[in-house]
Amino acid sequence: MAANARRRPADGRLTHDLDPHDKGPQDACGVFGVWAPGEDVAKLAYYGIYALQHRGQESAGIAVSNGRQILVYKDMGLVSQVFDESTLEALRGHIAVGHSRYSTTGASTWHNAQPTFRPTMDGSIALGHNGNLTNTSELQQLVAGLPSSNGELDIHARNLETSTNDTSLVTALLAHHPDTTLEQRAMELLPQIRGAFCFVWMNESTLYAARDPQGIRPLVLGRLERGWVVASETAALDIVGASYVREVEPGEMVVVDEDGLRTMRFAEPEPKGCLFEFVYLARPDTRISGRQVHGVRVEIGRRLAEEHPVDADLVIPVPESGTPAAIGYAERSGIPYGTGLVKNSYVGRTFIQPSQTIRQLGIRLKLNPLRDVIEGKRLVVVDDSIVRGNTQRALIRMLREAGAREVHVRIASPPVKWPCFYGIDFATRAELIANGLTTDEICASIGADSLGYVDLEDTVAATEVPKESLCRACFDGVYPVELPEPEHLGKHLLESFPEKLAELSASNPLAAGQRSAAGAGGGDALERP
Repeated sequence: MAANARRRPADGRLTHDLDPHDKGPQDACGVFGVWAPGEDVAKLAYYGIYALQHRGQESAGIAVSNGRQILVYKDMGLVSQVFDESTLEALRGHIAVGHSRYSTTGASTWHNAQPTFRPTMDGSIALGHNGNLTNTSELQQLVAGLPSSNGELDIHARNLETSTNDTSLVTALLAHHPDTTLEQRAMELLPQIRGAFCFVWMNESTLYAARDPQGIRPLVLGRLERGWVVASETAALDIVGASYVREVEPGEMVVVDEDGLRTMRFAEPEPKGCLFEFVYLARPDTRISGRQVHGVRVEIGRRLAEEHPVDADLVIPVPESGTPAAIGYAERSGIPYGTGLVKNSYVGRTFIQPSQTIRQLGIRLKLNPLRDVIEGKRLVVVDDSIVRGNTQRALIRMLREAGAREVHVRIASPPVKWPCFYGIDFATRAELIANGLTTDEICASIGADSLGYVDLEDTVAATEVPKESLCRACFDGVYPVELPEPEHLGKHLLESFPEKLAELSASNPLAAGQRSAAGAGGGDALERP
């Protein structure tokens, strides 16, 4: 059954929404699953998605099974705002799935919050998804072809059909398995799904997890004394005391029940892990492909110093994402590292809409300069990326007003020139500043004394992952999973054009055999929504 959390009167954000024209790269989502009889799985899931909060701040949810029924509790807001002690006490069982969401398909609404839930005569399903699917229109047609009754139970809850995300389509397709088991149904369905996905789902008795054949988004397996955990990042294993076992392999499905853990392969692996996870998305204390992300970012900073040296007095990061690279830059350049900007750690969300006066303060709500540290200094300012350039422009102006003599900007990633269709919500193609300007032109646009980006080859080398095993699409336009036609893409695809979508899908199906290998489908990416 589904439970509706308390509604709150307002929900303003003191982050990029202060300036709707300066929305930075938004993370994917965080998923967490646990099978642990005798443990307080709701609290384990709470702390798991709490550790993954950086991946999505729009909504949070937890589903728990006691072996007889599944209870789902979700709402808009941060994990700590959605759940309290009494709520978690009511979620009793031995299996749990948790999710923290940033919307990449479907609007940021309660109906699209996860885990998604389907109650049927064959058993209920609760599912959380990290990533973004590229054949959503094809899946929509498969759902439309299901029997109208589909064996679903009336649970007197909010209308499940109002969900408009790709995850709800997968949940509906998994839930329909009248003549087979859920496990067999998953093995039939997963090879038909395209794009980036890490699914964690459950029925009343079993926990499941699956990762797309390219392994674009991270997913790891951990061991508890009395159970198993799957999570988007190793940081979530650490917080619940689970020992790291390994990554869930691309194209692998993991199943945990009373008989233990077993795995099966639904597709041949074609590893293409997201390079931007190393640059920005993942927590610095997470391990990906055997490397701690913090160490990778420090190494990127070292290489950045070698590529773009400058005479300066102080290296300062844009906190927090620029900090490891700034450490590496200072180490390699010999320029002292310092703290020149103070971040307000509590500006993630607020329930008070900022006034126009507060909006005009812009970046100062997030960052404020230490005048005594930077006044009269030649600064190297290290940041993780530039998307539109508005934040950097405001930051440089603020530093100059605080007395900085020179401001040299160093970026710990290559220029972001291409949109992502695999779970990161970048700016649109026209808004990506590096798409239309040279580095010198960007430097002039943001008002810096100099600007340098780390080279793509050096970024890849810092990860120690082979280039051919990384998705670099946002940097070089090579898309590892072929993209459909533009009309089949878009965050609000299932909301804006349901009838058009059905017509297009029926007339132009994307058969699995029509999709080609790495690098396909990116030629017209800049004309896509």
